[in-house]
Amino acid sequence: MSLPLFSFASAFVLGLTGLAFHRTHLLSALLCLEGMMLSLFITMALWTLQLESTTLSTAPMLLLTFSACEASVGLALLVATARTHGTDNLQNLNLLQC
Repeated sequence: MSLPLFSFASAFVLGLTGLAFHRTHLLSALLCLEGMMLSLFITMALWTLQLESTTLSTAPMLLLTFSACEASVGLALLVATARTHGTDNLQNLNLLQC
């Protein structure tokens, strides 16, 4: 495994461990998800450049588009929970409550 691929794989694993172990605030969980998506985007773009394939060149752009949509929905949820609950602590959010 080359050094750039190892570094982006370790960035993905760091984002995954941050998402698994540091879930106190919704914003930190969204930042971990965004870091994971960006490391996947860079890895897919490097993989496409390394293979020199034109058929795989649209996959990183689709992933980046989905990442932008995920970020906008996440920020909308963050604003909605901050307005209704007053905080973004995940401990205070109860999905069974109306």
